[in-house]
Amino acid sequence: MCGIAGVVSFNNSPAISNSLLEKMVNTLYHRGPDEAGMAIHGSAALGMRRLSIIDLSGGSQPIYNEDKSIWTVFNGEIYNFPELKKELIKKGHTFRTNTDTEVIVHGYEEYGLDFAKHLNGMFAIALHDIKKNKFILVRDHIGIKPLYYSFSNKRIVFGSEIKAILESKLVDRELNMDALGEFLSWEYIPGERTLFKSIQKLEPAKFIEIDLSNPKCNPKEYWDIPIYSGSLPTLSETEWIEKVDYQIKKSTKMQMISDVPLGAFLSGGVDSSLIVASMGEAQTFSIGFDDPTYNELDWARKVADHLGVDHKDEIIKPDVLDLFEHLMHFMDDPIGDFSIFPTYLVSRLARKHVTVSLSGDGGDELFGGYETYLANNKALQFQKIPSFIRKGIIERTINSLKPTAKKKGLINKSKRFVEGLQYEEELSHARWRLFVGDELKKSLFTNDTLKQISLTSGNHISKLFNKAGNRGALNRSLYVDVKSYLVDNILTKVDRMSMAVSLETRVPYLDPDVVELAFQVPENLKADSKSMKILLKKVAAQHVPHECIYRPKEGFSIPIKHWLNNEFKPLMDNLLADDKIKSDGIFEPAIIKQLKQEHQSGKENHSHILWALIVFHDWKQRWL
Repeated sequence: MCGIAGVVSFNNSPAISNSLLEKMVNTLYHRGPDEAGMAIHGSAALGMRRLSIIDLSGGSQPIYNEDKSIWTVFNGEIYNFPELKKELIKKGHTFRTNTDTEVIVHGYEEYGLDFAKHLNGMFAIALHDIKKNKFILVRDHIGIKPLYYSFSNKRIVFGSEIKAILESKLVDRELNMDALGEFLSWEYIPGERTLFKSIQKLEPAKFIEIDLSNPKCNPKEYWDIPIYSGSLPTLSETEWIEKVDYQIKKSTKMQMISDVPLGAFLSGGVDSSLIVASMGEAQTFSIGFDDPTYNELDWARKVADHLGVDHKDEIIKPDVLDLFEHLMHFMDDPIGDFSIFPTYLVSRLARKHVTVSLSGDGGDELFGGYETYLANNKALQFQKIPSFIRKGIIERTINSLKPTAKKKGLINKSKRFVEGLQYEEELSHARWRLFVGDELKKSLFTNDTLKQISLTSGNHISKLFNKAGNRGALNRSLYVDVKSYLVDNILTKVDRMSMAVSLETRVPYLDPDVVELAFQVPENLKADSKSMKILLKKVAAQHVPHECIYRPKEGFSIPIKHWLNNEFKPLMDNLLADDKIKSDGIFEPAIIKQLKQEHQSGKENHSHILWALIVFHDWKQRWL
């Protein structure tokens, strides 16, 4: 596990200095506190910070092939490297280390640009082929590890985090208004965009090959989730349970390869409990807050006791203002997800004992675990009610209710359900992930800002539904979530917050073999109009107490709506002050003032919109 950064120059532009490369690399110290590695060959400057996990003494990067004509720096882990290494040795390649990194250079020698298809792991790779005068960037199948770049006619600048690219001083800092609109809508920035016009994300399962004598930048896809139509075996539910159970165990065991202490996050829910059950002996970690509606420690302890693992937990009352200040340093590519706080805190707890932790992320997106899928089914039934009753009575009544102090509850869920109905039906389940639609944008943004926004709120969702192809309705929704919410929100959050404490986090559900298997499972075994994650719960119930599996879904969150009126009120009042909003000229001060007043009075719960605005304005002060 590392952080990588570098600059490759072309069109007669000079190579950067070693001292500038070192500055870029050192912005990533938290990703790799164990050592730094840098080299400059001609116009290519590649560097990294290393968190030593495999081959502690021999895994230093950059790594070269036999004649040093191909070299690489890489962030991540290649779980199938022992098998790949044996295969490549049989084909005549000579290895000088026991690190997984070395299979990258020899794999590229053997398979060319197809080498990424042979890798099972999480990875962001930069590779320089000196003989062919080519530079290559590659990101893993699902997008577990991040990779950013800025391409111009003079150079390509890349890094595991945007701050490394900015440290080069070679990239303009100009706000991308389309990306800002998407950020407020979804609490993350989808696809290739970032808040900087000149900086892009390399999307999952894509690579860039640049001919340094004729440089062009055209990302290409090397893998996608297959479409299975009419070619699947007919299996009974019991056979599917056995098949999924076997593959999750296999992937979990594969991802336990490590030369340093390894553990797992445990919430006591379906996904993390099944991963821990698949590990055998394990150290597990969980946290809770002193608000009982945001505390699942009893469930985690029950699972830990049943599985007989070494479990550690904490009830936390954090100094949230100091914590905010610290965490925003890692939000140079921001997300508006409140759960950065518990994710960081449980990572900090785990890092006291281990260097690697397994996570249950991905189970919801693969096996139908979100309430948004149920909401979409209920919306289809709700539309059958005559409009004068539906809109004139039911929706009006629900909208008139004040949100309650509970985390969820009937009133809060009903209000959120009605809120989602206002958005386009074509967005399907994603309607209930949208927090600032096009209508609200018209009043929230100034006229000058609106002129710079060309994308509709649902633009990327519509594109992904089209790209999903000829799948069932639920699998199309799952495909959209894997390609958007999972990669650009969930995985970004986990990567940022775990790496903030130099903890490597692995996600067994996102092994490509598990992903491909999940999309073969019949839709009726995933979710229906009443139940979520039907099959996965039955798999987990073989290993974990029934009551831990079949309980209401809570989610990993914090009492943000209360904190905005108390602990975070000074922060909100400062960052969203009328004079600051007016001087920026991006937002309408009166609308933000109204949102604050309605939230503070308890009339409405605007926590999602207000938090996204707070995060953005802090980001703007730090990075723009």
